[in-house]
Amino acid sequence: MKHIVCWIIYNGNLPEQKFIELAEWFDKEARKHHFSTKLLKNNELFPSVTDGRAILEGTHNQQELPDFVFFLDKDVLLARHLEKMGIPVYNSAACIEICDNKSLTFQTLADHGIPMPKTLLAPMVFHAHENVEPFYHAAESLGFPLVVKEAYGSFGMQVYLIQTIDELLLKVKELGNRPFLMQEFISSSKGKDIRLNVVGDKVVASMMRVSETDFRANVSNGGRMFRYEPTDTEKEVAIKSAKLVGADFAGVDLLFAEDGSPLVCEINSNAHIKNIFDCTGINVATYIVPHILQKWRESKQ
Repeated sequence: MKHIVCWIIYNGNLPEQKFIELAEWFDKEARKHHFSTKLLKNNELFPSVTDGRAILEGTHNQQELPDFVFFLDKDVLLARHLEKMGIPVYNSAACIEICDNKSLTFQTLADHGIPMPKTLLAPMVFHAHENVEPFYHAAESLGFPLVVKEAYGSFGMQVYLIQTIDELLLKVKELGNRPFLMQEFISSSKGKDIRLNVVGDKVVASMMRVSETDFRANVSNGGRMFRYEPTDTEKEVAIKSAKLVGADFAGVDLLFAEDGSPLVCEINSNAHIKNIFDCTGINVATYIVPHILQKWRESKQ
């Protein structure tokens, strides 16, 4: 029986301990299942097209390619390159791309019965928005306050609460050609959301996050964590949303509508799992690793 080799790829440009720790948690869990692992930074690998072929260059041993990869980063070009070489990547490059772009996330979830805040996707520009007329329509459609989210951002950063049309036009000017979306502000969920970690067909861990000082509930912005038991509806919404974006594992963030029902806020394809461990004592990697191992084995049958 062939010995299984797995790479665990994480971001090499983020020095914070939590990113290294996440990779180490996956490494520790993988070893319990008796296959070899190798931790690699994304910037140790260079996707290369040489003589018309997709190969990898960098500091790794080019003769030892993995059977599959746990991809704990957002480097979608590297993920896609590995898939091009025939290496299964979890989560897939397509999933990473959808989740990393908030506009693309909401567009992907549309027309599938997923409850979400009303969302307007800003037009694409190459330099800056010279014509601001469309944003008067956005303000009229969404009302104030409204939320502006840059398409790319993490940990609640690049998310802004806008109170007036002047603030909106100023923010649009500041963003330049960076893609963004605008959403109705869910006042019933101000400073409060829930994170559900989905693995396959199950919610394996969940918590509520609450901030008394910020409209965003993210722990990195000062939010506090509490154990939370999600309703069946919340579980169904999270699992269905994760499936629609193609995630084998994901952190799904839900807001509370005025009637208490869930609204999808965000889906994280490479959600950090330390906070939810600190809150609940559940190591989500203990669910992810065997799930992916089983899925990979089934793909080989």
